[in-house]
Amino acid sequence: MSASLLRRGLELLEAPGRGKAPPGLQQGRDGDRPAGATRRRKVKAGPGKNKATIKGRVVKSAIEEYHKKKAVSHLKANLQYMTSRRCVADKAITQQVLTQNRGRKSKDRPAEKKEKKKPEGTVFTEEDFRKFEREYFGIP
Repeated sequence: MSASLLRRGLELLEAPGRGKAPPGLQQGRDGDRPAGATRRRKVKAGPGKNKATIKGRVVKSAIEEYHKKKAVSHLKANLQYMTSRRCVADKAITQQVLTQNRGRKSKDRPAEKKEKKKPEGTVFTEEDFRKFEREYFGIP
């Protein structure tokens, strides 16, 4: 902290009955200049502007920063957008998008569904079987 900031803070916290420090304590050895004036002149002689100061900096409120960084729910707007659209994408396109967005690891892949085989119906009828029995076994 700089000496001027410290001094201002002490002035604010100073008791109302007490005045400022006696003038002899605040001035330098010469008495005509305040203490530290030569030091300030040496610092100002350096090139450029002192970047360590906060002059011109805007003090931000912590509450405003919290509200700015707080997560905002876009659920209502997204639902309204999705329900207002009547365009339905093709099923093949949606499947392609889903497969592209899925991970490449085996745990991310769903088990492939195997198609159930339908029991094949016979081509022959009951009448054909009876006819075959009569011809092969000789049963009348």
